[in-house]
Amino acid sequence: MIKRALLSVYDKTGIVELAERLHELGIEIVSSGGTFRRIQDAGIPVRSVESVTQSPEMLDGRVKTLHPAIHGGILARRDLPAHMTTLAEQQIEPIDMVVGNLYPFSATIAQPDVTMELAIENIDIGGPSMLRSAAKNFRDVIVLCDPADYQEVIAALQQEGDLSYEQRLALSAKAFGHTAHYDSLISNYLSNVKFPTEITFGGEKHAELRYGENGHQRAAVYRTGAKGPSILGAIQLQGKAMSYNNYNDADAALRMILEFDQPAAIAVKHTNPCGAAVAEDILTAYKMAHDADPVSIFGGIVALNRPVDQALAKEMRKIFLDIIIAPGYSDEALEIFKKKKNMRVLEIPNMREGSAHHLEVRTILGGYLVQETDAIPIADEKWKVVTIEQPSAQEQADLEFAWKLIKHVKSNSIVVVKNGQTLGVGCGQVNRIDAARYALNRGGEACQGAVLASDGLFPFSDVVEEAAQYGISTIIQPGGSIRDEDSTNAANQRGMAMIHTGIRHFKH
Repeated sequence: MIKRALLSVYDKTGIVELAERLHELGIEIVSSGGTFRRIQDAGIPVRSVESVTQSPEMLDGRVKTLHPAIHGGILARRDLPAHMTTLAEQQIEPIDMVVGNLYPFSATIAQPDVTMELAIENIDIGGPSMLRSAAKNFRDVIVLCDPADYQEVIAALQQEGDLSYEQRLALSAKAFGHTAHYDSLISNYLSNVKFPTEITFGGEKHAELRYGENGHQRAAVYRTGAKGPSILGAIQLQGKAMSYNNYNDADAALRMILEFDQPAAIAVKHTNPCGAAVAEDILTAYKMAHDADPVSIFGGIVALNRPVDQALAKEMRKIFLDIIIAPGYSDEALEIFKKKKNMRVLEIPNMREGSAHHLEVRTILGGYLVQETDAIPIADEKWKVVTIEQPSAQEQADLEFAWKLIKHVKSNSIVVVKNGQTLGVGCGQVNRIDAARYALNRGGEACQGAVLASDGLFPFSDVVEEAAQYGISTIIQPGGSIRDEDSTNAANQRGMAMIHTGIRHFKH
């Protein structure tokens, strides 16, 4: 039997309606701060926390509910006579329901001008403590941390007079998840250690998906609240709901397009680029990316780093594209896209902000692999020409384009580029010569005078020899093999230029 409820929330969505229903059920309401005032102003009988604790709110609100009269009433087990005797001796009344949610720490630290002092003052102490106490004692105390659950709980109380064990357990787990996520945000914000001894990755559910990579797999997508452009922050202007594979591929496309400042277009299939280009204008860049592989782009994702206007939209509607990503769209462009109602159109207005450096997390059986993002700028790499031949200005520009792109291509990877356009992309091969052969074969005769980028070093001279047969003029690779001299000699013998970067860009 629910006799007494404590309501103390930051997010007051639905709190007055909840208080009304609880009052109608004869449940006494105790509250504090702004929640108390909101309920009182609505004309609903409510007791203040101070009247229960017989202690005033103090330290600018830091101490309100941290008192035995509150936590004793929450944590006492009703099935243990000793607990109930203690409550009676201390004149503490049981609390049968706790409704709470927490100060918006994530919103606070997302502010561009946030200070450490402001962040610390927005760390909630009493709220998590009450939620954890109630969640621990869920057999006797109903805990609510999400306004979305209010209606279901009220309906159960109205019809059954109580909640089932399964309902109480589910709400308890949700509350612990809520406080764990909250604590993870604080820990990660305050930590000055990149890889602490203990680490928690907090996320808030963004959407439940129809299925995962395959139809028999359940899936959902969570957001961390990290700053910077994100597919999870995109505005979907039209099209079907995003799937698991859509999110994965779209994230890959976004990561690639963020590499470029000049007008660029990237076509992506299965997280790898099938066509990419840079040009003086975005329409030309898209046409070049399309022509780089007009077969593979069909049904793929296209990411652009400039707004889409009418002329570009007319060009893009000529083929089936699953997703388009851009920083903006003209009204005329959106009208054109409406004729392809299933095509997903995503707007990321803050795309030009660039991506923030963060940790990448991958699950393995029994744990996680954690690393920094591969975000080293070309300016910080120490490129060195190791051949007699030197790259031309155009070749230098193509090398930089290829090198920015290759870090996002599954290893082993080879990218062939000419005049700001990919000619061939060899990705995910188990040996480097096969990746090279695939990319060069894709480019064919157009490879004459093109540049070739390799994400890893050359253990043999075979890639150089194969590239020379297609007329590749310049190669860029990390270097560092004990047989570097073999590849350098092979390039010199064929009048090719070669650059060692000293940095590799594997992506597994």
